[in-house]
Amino acid sequence: MQQRRSDQYRLYAMFSRQMFGVCLRYAASHDEAQDMLQEGFIKVFSKLSSYNGKGAFEGWIRRIFVHVAIEKYRARVYHLPLEDVVDYEAHVHHNHGVDTLHARDILRFVQQLPLQYRMVFNLYALEGYSHKEIARELKISESTSRSNLARARVLLKDKLNQEVKLEVKAI
Repeated sequence: MQQRRSDQYRLYAMFSRQMFGVCLRYAASHDEAQDMLQEGFIKVFSKLSSYNGKGAFEGWIRRIFVHVAIEKYRARVYHLPLEDVVDYEAHVHHNHGVDTLHARDILRFVQQLPLQYRMVFNLYALEGYSHKEIARELKISESTSRSNLARARVLLKDKLNQEVKLEVKAI
């Protein structure tokens, strides 16, 4: 039993940093990402015997974490209506003191996307899922997946442009 725990700890130490990055992209907050990380490793440990050696081990772990994010998404009983993009702006926390745009700022913008937009954007742009796969996983139509991706891109582009304008004014 002690050997198993030390093996689990080594596995956690080896992959927790990368998987936390995956969790952050899907989560709306740091705390939610930590919850996803814990749930993901519990699943990894419980399914470890099912890894068949095909493909990269890290890729296998990553898929588990993406599926944890999808499960969290499916379990949500609330989210902003998709058409209420204007209402979405009321929920965004603005940061006007940004001197330079960093990866953490872009991550913050992604985290601020409405839940379904964030899920579709991450699955398509970062995980390489097709719209057909996204539609199946999220139980939406392919056209809804395409529409959500387009809207997510517009919102991200607007936020990036807004931040860049703020930086230029500050100089």
